[in-house]
Amino acid sequence: MGDTLSSSADYKRAVPVLQGSGVSGAYDAWAVDCPFVFYHRDKFYMMHIGFDGLGYRTALATSEDLLEWKKEGVILDRGENPAHWDHVGAAGSWILLENNDIYELPRLKKVDNKYWMIYHSYPEFGYEAGGAKMGLAWCEDENLLEWHRHSDPIFSYENGGKWEKVGLYKCCFFESNGRYWMFYNAKDKPDWPWKEETGVAVSNDLMNWKRLSDEPVLVTEENSFYSQYVSDPYIRFDSRTNVWVNFGFGFDGKHAQGLLSVSSDLVKWSTIHDPWIESGQQGQLDETHAHKSSVLYWNDRFYHFYCACRPSKSDDPASNLEGNSEFRCITLATSVPLEV
Repeated sequence: MGDTLSSSADYKRAVPVLQGSGVSGAYDAWAVDCPFVFYHRDKFYMMHIGFDGLGYRTALATSEDLLEWKKEGVILDRGENPAHWDHVGAAGSWILLENNDIYELPRLKKVDNKYWMIYHSYPEFGYEAGGAKMGLAWCEDENLLEWHRHSDPIFSYENGGKWEKVGLYKCCFFESNGRYWMFYNAKDKPDWPWKEETGVAVSNDLMNWKRLSDEPVLVTEENSFYSQYVSDPYIRFDSRTNVWVNFGFGFDGKHAQGLLSVSSDLVKWSTIHDPWIESGQQGQLDETHAHKSSVLYWNDRFYHFYCACRPSKSDDPASNLEGNSEFRCITLATSVPLEV
């Protein structure tokens, strides 16, 4: 892996690119999280999730330059039927892309003349309450605002291994060698301290998924910065060195930090022992956590979008809501300084 890629988050912006509104009832009342950035119809899009105190809702923002972003609206809301499996909310994590190469702009891929998204949903109101399952949504609208959901989950923890027996989290999925691959993290028990690790499943049709193993493929390591979590996979192919790269995150019980793993076959992975992107100093946006990555290459520069967290301050836009003691936003780091 080249030096440019391994140091692609050297220069951090000091301000958010997207943050919660603080408006009661809005999808992003408390926070925004989990960026997924892609290129579509001559501009950049950022799918992201907002937390409103009840659950996650998925929205889009757009940009011409990757720096200034405009929120376009919610694309996956909570379901109207309280008996339905995704009535609490829907957290979109990935839309199928037409290419896997990190050095190409990520553009959406159509299958059966539709764009496809995988999302997850929790069964109880609150912050990630209960065991989440995966759902599938599709869109034929080129504005990407009208999405339709398959009625049932496509993937569940209920028939998985011991390491994932309590619930699923964010996934990425892509096509390679004639089939679809889905990497996802999950947790092993309901009460802290639990562990989160990352597993893989494959499919021929996006609907029916089979685990390659009952064991995770990206695992925690004692006395490391990823001793508790190896989570939120974001996998792309480095065409310059012919390896797959996972921009995940590790957590040691105190700080979540960017984690970099590489593989030649998508099954056996090697994780770099030091954080790829470190949590920040006191007062910085990522003082507590620097995690949940979305990475792209444009104009000879890597843009690394990630979720940054620090303790709330009195003038934070989302800090006036009861119980919200953390400021959680989406920010940016780059491989070379920005000329701003």
